[in-house]
Amino acid sequence: MQETKSSFFKVKKKYLAFIKKQENFGEKFYDKIGQLKAFYLPICDLIYKTYLSKDKTIIIGLSGAQGTGKTTVSMILKTILDNKFKLHTVCFSIDDFYKIRKDRMAMSQKKHKLFLTRGVPGTHDTHLMKQTLKKLLSKKFKPFYLPKFDKSIDDRLGKKSWKKIVKKPQIVIFEGWCISAKPQNSIQLLNPVNKLEKKNDKNLIWRKEVNNQLKKNYKSVFKLIDKKIYLKVPNFKYVFKWRLLQEKKLKLKSRGKKIMTKDQIKEFIMYYERITRQMLNDFRKNFDVVLKIDSNHKFTDMKLY
Repeated sequence: MQETKSSFFKVKKKYLAFIKKQENFGEKFYDKIGQLKAFYLPICDLIYKTYLSKDKTIIIGLSGAQGTGKTTVSMILKTILDNKFKLHTVCFSIDDFYKIRKDRMAMSQKKHKLFLTRGVPGTHDTHLMKQTLKKLLSKKFKPFYLPKFDKSIDDRLGKKSWKKIVKKPQIVIFEGWCISAKPQNSIQLLNPVNKLEKKNDKNLIWRKEVNNQLKKNYKSVFKLIDKKIYLKVPNFKYVFKWRLLQEKKLKLKSRGKKIMTKDQIKEFIMYYERITRQMLNDFRKNFDVVLKIDSNHKFTDMKLY
């Protein structure tokens, strides 16, 4: 009992220290200890039990719309898993697997001009993604480097800036806005969901190719995930509001590098809208754990499916 209390206080201390750092970048947190006890600890307990039942490196897919706090949640889970459960945990984002700008430019010329903008399925290097996950799962693990994408320059950084993974992890938290997204049927693709599709994708070339990418390349990556967690926004309007906050945070972290304006963010979100709305509709079918987020960015409910 004493050991349990001791481990909780240690985790609580590290958890609050991490949150304090995030607050310095403008994030707001409510009911910190309540959130730790009601949501973060139970999720980590579920991950721990999954690890024990499979006795191998476990991949956790963490998904949610833009601005839901996936990276923050990942790091909090890592803090608890590392310190309370003594499970070596590695976190990384699907964002770091965006194709280099040169490749997206070539794709925009060959397939459709909208592929120049990063985000949708088709703009990630799925081969590198799959290769990375398989290296982490390998029983003959060897140290390697994780890629790093810099959103402020819209390009992947050179290999000197990549993160070295020295030790085989027991838990991998793989986060991203479209992780575990499913393709739509041909009828669902017919009507444009916003001005961007209506104006720039009249022949459905772009959205059909995005859909095809989900059917093939991304499906093979998502198959490697053991547990899928979804952060559910109250509704789509919060995506813009929270993405704007995310951009302000990026400005603080990138020390004045170029970031997007409000109008640019509005247009940028349109690229993500179709899949985001689809995921909001189908979350019960596609995820093992769903965490509902309220307007204050606080967890209010957790359901297992």
